[in-house]
Amino acid sequence: MSKIFVAIDGPAGSGKSSVSKQAARDLGWGYLDTGAAYRALTWATQNLPGFELEHLADLDLPTVFKYSISIDPDNYWVKVGETDVTDAIRDTSVAEAVSQVARIPEVRNYMKLLTRALVGECPRPGIIVEGRDITTVVLPDAQARLLLTASEEVRLKRRSAEIGQTDTQQVARQVSQRDASDAKVVDFMTPAQGVSLIDSSNLNFAETVAAVLETIAKATTKDQ
Repeated sequence: MSKIFVAIDGPAGSGKSSVSKQAARDLGWGYLDTGAAYRALTWATQNLPGFELEHLADLDLPTVFKYSISIDPDNYWVKVGETDVTDAIRDTSVAEAVSQVARIPEVRNYMKLLTRALVGECPRPGIIVEGRDITTVVLPDAQARLLLTASEEVRLKRRSAEIGQTDTQQVARQVSQRDASDAKVVDFMTPAQGVSLIDSSNLNFAETVAAVLETIAKATTKDQ
């Protein structure tokens, strides 16, 4: 049986990371957070010489950007070279700057190829890949493609809880800025043809995971 690829997209605060990780855990599959690569490269622009934002488009990223990430949902880590940046890439400074990196065409093309390489190396029978434009650009041929969304109010509450932030206005500003910036590059609010929409506004975490698993099961059974 060939490896099963699942692509999950969605706006900031939709829960796609936590839901995807749990679904992968339940299935015994791999999990890949593609946004971590953009965050890691953003971290590099802030901390490593030679990665200045204005020069990123000119760099040979496959050669100079030494990136690695775990696909084990129970042992998640992200590294740049030998430096563990798992926690560092979640800093506010990175979150506020990542869209500037992600909108560079050369970076997006590199990330597409990087993601496909990481997916291909997965030793497990399946892998769930989540992030921006995964369903349409990076893995358009995945057996299951899902767009996970929720109302803006719900997404703001979830993001606040995720980062432990009590300043709702600041969180709202970060989420709206990220959505607005990313929307200039990719449509992540409307499912493309063949992409299943899951609105989790009125679902709790367990119910959302169950809905994702059900959608995956239907899609993969249909393809067999």
